[in-house]
Amino acid sequence: PLDEVYPILYIDAIHYSVRDNGVIRKLAAYVILGINAEGKKEVLTISIGENESSKYWLSVLNELKNRGVKDILIICADGLTGIKEAIAAAFPKTEYQRCIVHQVRNTLRYVPDKDRKAFATDLKTIYQAADEKKALAALDRVTEKWTPKYPNSMKRWKDNWDAVSPIFKFSATVRKVIYTTNAIESLNSTYRKLNRQRSVFPSDT
Repeated sequence: PLDEVYPILYIDAIHYSVRDNGVIRKLAAYVILGINAEGKKEVLTISIGENESSKYWLSVLNELKNRGVKDILIICADGLTGIKEAIAAAFPKTEYQRCIVHQVRNTLRYVPDKDRKAFATDLKTIYQAADEKKALAALDRVTEKWTPKYPNSMKRWKDNWDAVSPIFKFSATVRKVIYTTNAIESLNSTYRKLNRQRSVFPSDT
């Protein structure tokens, strides 16, 4: 059985190809990594998904409940379809936190190298602000500065603010753990190396 309480859960995806009856299709393996009360990392489950929805995520979260999990403080994930609704149904007291690392990465995706470092430094003033009020002021400044050059770059911050802003409810120590996803990134980089060594897997099992 799993622990009853996990302060933080991360959900991240690794995409890979599978040959199914001679047809190659793309699947996602969702790694759920838990940080337990002692601060140790545990891979709780790896779930294979094709058509994600709130129903799919509810079944994944209910499986964790069936294995003994009673409470989770924060679940960090990218904008997975239906995840917010599933969390609200399975763990009503749990905060859903949009993954800051993915948020930054998506913002900088179409920014050329010459501006990337300066833009990334400005983004830090948002998610490392002392509180939400200061973060919103930083958001306005960064948006005003960069929107003329990159018109859509900051749109996702405003659109996703409800899922980005829960981070400001927590202490600086907890917040640093939230926006530094080295744990799951290093795990997934290992899986991706294996994935590259074998470009197509024979089945999804």
